Amino acid sequence: MSEAKEAAPGLQVVHQLRAVTVELDLLGAEFAQRNGLHPTDLRALIWLLDAARSGTPATPGRLGAELGLNSAGTTALVDRLERLGHVRRVRDTRDRRRVLLEVDERAVALGELFFGPLIGQIVGALETFSAPEVATVQRFLLAVRKIVAGQRGLP
Repeated sequence: MSEAKEAAPGLQVVHQLRAVTVELDLLGAEFAQRNGLHPTDLRALIWLLDAARSGTPATPGRLGAELGLNSAGTTALVDRLERLGHVRRVRDTRDRRRVLLEVDERAVALGELFFGPLIGQIVGALETFSAPEVATVQRFLLAVRKIVAGQRGLP
């Protein structure tokens, strides 16, 4: 058997993953455009929601680092999201010098309205998998995420 044939299933998965990524990117761009957001605004909101879900303090500096923005770009982003009513700056109760970012409940509701049906359908699709299959999917996606994250910033 040739090496190309042996690699074919792996390459098929890579191509399917790329196709899913493109579809999600297009859907995100549609949401952003409908709601007067820049694609970076949407990435910021997603990161902020993920940070809140994991209990990670969301500071402007951490947000900028995660999105690859400099200080001025991060300030402009947060100002824009605050002006739109999606984010608010709050003082850290443990360190009043530190500013934390919180996503407004209206932004969460807006996201749920748009992405909720998609999330529900994906969860429904996962329910057709056995627990070991779901664990395999999770392990694969975590590995892919680590690989992709490791490529960021490379020439």
